[in-house]
Amino acid sequence: MRIYTNRLVLICWVAVWLFACDRKEQQHATADWQPIPVQFAEGFSIRTSNGAVWIEIHEAFPNATRSYHYLVLPEQAIYTDSISPKGFDAVITLPSKQLAFTSTTHIPHLELLDCSELLAGFPNTHLISSQPQRQRIEQGLVKELGKGDLLNIESVLDLSPDWIMVSTLGKDMASLDILSNAGISVILNGDYIEKHPLGVAEWIKVTGALTGQLAEATRQFEKISDAYAQAETLVINSGISVPPKVMSGVMYNDSWYAPGAESWVSVLLDHAGGDYLLNELEGKGSLPLSYEYVLDRAEKADFWIGAADYTSRKALLASDSRYQAFLPFQSGNIYTYTAGKGATGGLLYFELGYARPDLVLRDLIKIIHPELMPEHVLYFYEKLNEN
Repeated sequence: MRIYTNRLVLICWVAVWLFACDRKEQQHATADWQPIPVQFAEGFSIRTSNGAVWIEIHEAFPNATRSYHYLVLPEQAIYTDSISPKGFDAVITLPSKQLAFTSTTHIPHLELLDCSELLAGFPNTHLISSQPQRQRIEQGLVKELGKGDLLNIESVLDLSPDWIMVSTLGKDMASLDILSNAGISVILNGDYIEKHPLGVAEWIKVTGALTGQLAEATRQFEKISDAYAQAETLVINSGISVPPKVMSGVMYNDSWYAPGAESWVSVLLDHAGGDYLLNELEGKGSLPLSYEYVLDRAEKADFWIGAADYTSRKALLASDSRYQAFLPFQSGNIYTYTAGKGATGGLLYFELGYARPDLVLRDLIKIIHPELMPEHVLYFYEKLNEN
């Protein structure tokens, strides 16, 4: 996934792919492989054996019918019966010297692992907000891999990265076979499908394994997990008896897109002490709903959190006059994730927010229960101004 400026991508968390693969599910001997603990993520597993790492992506995209397997080998690795490149979708030999991403959500992994210098290519580089990466882009150290919705295949082949991590939320899946056939190792990332915010953040372990820094990735994740738990505990111990009612999402092409009950956004709202009014909807991503359905359930909400990238109530109303029927519009309790922006306009929420759900949770607690975090300053979110 690239985080596009197109509002549909900003408000939709899920899309439908028609992706066929005639390869059979890989079979590997597991006797010599030791599993690495994965606490919250359901979409991947990691095993190690004599310095080698086996990454299995269980759900690369919604309704995937097969897993994807990646083998990461140390330098001068010796193949054995259990450590063999046969049957893997890609084989990575360490050290990785240059790599490419297609989603801003994975940029923070490199900073947390202190290896920002490895990024050599990215499509739509103007969407990157990271200051270190912006400096590298200005220095010509990060190659532009395309503008718009699709990767520029020729640019990727010219760069020839050690591997490219492709988010399956977007159109880059169409380039998978072309890149693979050209000898480019493609790693699929489906972190956005996770149900728990910390499950999304835990995908740093995949990046850590691919860069030879699995131990450091584990340490960084534990720090994030501990910070998240501390914030969540504030809410648990607060004794809140009646949580404020929260609505989310906006209209697009006559449908209201809102997070499903199984999405990590819904979990965040719950952990922040809010009563998400659409939590009866099954689904991991954003779901298309009718305006009438949302109005019936959320007309009297206390807060509207996640009104896409609108910058004012005036702009929101101009897009659809029916928004004024909701109580949060009348009271002004509308919050968007547009507070943090990079030098070229990229939204920090769509970059750092996935890797640091602890920061997102603190913002949401500050909005819903400000008395629990009196000194916290909103990091990603801001209240919509009138104009």
